[in-house]
Amino acid sequence: MVRKVLYLQIAPSSREGVEAYQTLRANVLALGGRINAAWAEMDHAPMLCVNRNYSRAELAGIYRAARIGLVTPLRDGMNLVAKEYVAAQDPADPGVLVLSRFAGAARQMTDALIVNPYAPEELADALHAALAMPLAERVRRWEAMMDGVVRDDVRAWRDRFVAALEAASERPVSERQTPAAPRFAARSPRPDAIDSAGAYELRSGPGSAASAPGWRPTALG
Repeated sequence: MVRKVLYLQIAPSSREGVEAYQTLRANVLALGGRINAAWAEMDHAPMLCVNRNYSRAELAGIYRAARIGLVTPLRDGMNLVAKEYVAAQDPADPGVLVLSRFAGAARQMTDALIVNPYAPEELADALHAALAMPLAERVRRWEAMMDGVVRDDVRAWRDRFVAALEAASERPVSERQTPAAPRFAARSPRPDAIDSAGAYELRSGPGSAASAPGWRPTALG
């Protein structure tokens, strides 16, 4: 299996001025080096970490070639990469999406293999299941997810959002909820006196696969 699987992580530089991101990148690259040192051979390395940007067309080709889309944020919003991976697949021979339960897309894309990214054994089992999954099941899961991608697009979100706003504006004032007081009000009468602390989303974005002679790539993130 080692020589049959190529793992590609596409990780373009992001927020280079943030020390936490620099530390995370260094840790990921060091771990990738240790994995390759243990498992690589003269003509094959099981893991590739690519630190560069790709065009949308190039990414679509990588997504389509990958047998597995591995999208495992530790915390995320919707995560459009998961939907892009599904949209790029060959309907006759689609890949399998392995998706973190902590991505917002997991609520919609229930036909993905949903995993806990903090559980290595669960991730390993999901990858094994994805590699061994029969074509009929892959097609069934992809069709269900693709229907959702087409149906719940940005226009559908816009229409639901505007409808909710209109419905709220039509309610009598007496029935509207009073907004909660700002969290800083009890501590200071001056909003500008309060510092805002940002939380960094440090993601484990295991990557996908690109093409290589003799292998069909396996994962992307």
